Amino acid sequence: MSECRKDNLAHFAVTIISKDRPGIVADTTEVLFRLGCNIEDSSCTMLGGDFAMILIVSHEKPFTKARLVDEFRLLQERTGLHIHVRTLHDDEICPVKEEGELCLISVYGSDQPGIVYRVTRALADRRVNITDLNTRLIGTVEEPVYVLMLEAILPDGMTVEDAERLLDNLKKELNVEIGVRTITPVSF
Repeated sequence: MSECRKDNLAHFAVTIISKDRPGIVADTTEVLFRLGCNIEDSSCTMLGGDFAMILIVSHEKPFTKARLVDEFRLLQERTGLHIHVRTLHDDEICPVKEEGELCLISVYGSDQPGIVYRVTRALADRRVNITDLNTRLIGTVEEPVYVLMLEAILPDGMTVEDAERLLDNLKKELNVEIGVRTITPVSF
């Protein structure tokens, strides 16, 4: 039995995608609230003109995926949201243990194919675990600037300075600015 297993709780991953509009989060969380679900983890973002959400929700057993899907079906019919629900197994509900230092890596430069791939491949090859990633195109039509922001957990023994050195060659090859800094976790 896993250390973080919660025998009395059923867990689900809920993915929602829709054309952006006010109220998507409120509509979604209203359904979850009415059902008595708890939102354990979430991520929401704008992607072009769409809005995307991923939620990890739990409910005391017995509770089924079918019940969650049925409740969301009404919302889907009314609003046009695209909703997918997946049951999570015991080994999927344990949070990743953060072994090394948590850092923020930022990349700024002229928009070009390969920035995300080249940076993430360099990190993956050194066993750096990416925990969050966002990209945006900013600037003007004449001078677009590509921005990549990612949070990562460095493997044991790797420092922020090591990560900076690792990305130095890419900085030159891609002609971009790359910064790496420590994120200090807040304790409650």
